[in-house]
Amino acid sequence: MKPIHKVLTLAGSDTSGGAGIQADLKTFQERGVYGMTALTTIVTMDPEEGWAHRVFPIALSTIEEQLKTIMSVGISGMKTGMLGSIDIIELAARTIEKHNIPNVVVDPVMVCKGADEALHPETNDALRDILVPKAIVVTPNLFEASQLAGTAPIRTLEDMKEAAARIQEQGAKYVLVKGGSKIGLPTSVDVLYDGKSFEILDADLIDTTYTHGAGCTYSAAVAAELAKGNDVRESVHKAKSFITEAIRYSFPLNQYVGPVRHNALRLLQHGEE
Repeated sequence: MKPIHKVLTLAGSDTSGGAGIQADLKTFQERGVYGMTALTTIVTMDPEEGWAHRVFPIALSTIEEQLKTIMSVGISGMKTGMLGSIDIIELAARTIEKHNIPNVVVDPVMVCKGADEALHPETNDALRDILVPKAIVVTPNLFEASQLAGTAPIRTLEDMKEAAARIQEQGAKYVLVKGGSKIGLPTSVDVLYDGKSFEILDADLIDTTYTHGAGCTYSAAVAAELAKGNDVRESVHKAKSFITEAIRYSFPLNQYVGPVRHNALRLLQHGEE
């Protein structure tokens, strides 16, 4: 039997099952690692208000107790998602440092789809100043990248590169700017930067609105591959292939939302669709 690699997701719970820790756990299972969770928030969706999201924070003391349990077991890697407050960001950073946690992926979630407001600017600042320097890989989408980098909205590939370079200067070893499908290119483009050179990752541009949980899934796949011992570039490439097929075979959950299909790549490899 292969060794078991344990990976923590410190993130919010998405009641619909498509994003947050639910997406992370599905991804961990598909990528062959053992997922563990510490909840920071619970997110619900109101069908009577057009699927509007509501965020219910978990008490800091409860998050601390969850982390205490997990740290007693030990982990091979960690990803962060929706944290929601400076206190939780600081707790995450302390935990990483105290336990010398390897293979940290920071997905700097600043707003969930359907929510009215992003994090307060001071919370974004805490992400940038406190947590980003702890990361092996930071995985912002276009909005998050512009916020962390302090740039204008990202509209071109060169904008993506500029944001990646600025974020890498904040202390992360690698920056993966996601979401190049939204800047008018013929393929889905992401930018990976290590402080020296840019790598452009492209894949089929899939015409779908069913992308709920794509960012969570992508970053979780990177974290899983790192925990298994792959280097950053190999981990990102495997994660890119995984999320591309998950989006290709995404599906409508109801009239409001459509999640990615986490088992798509496995089904394809076994000749199923």
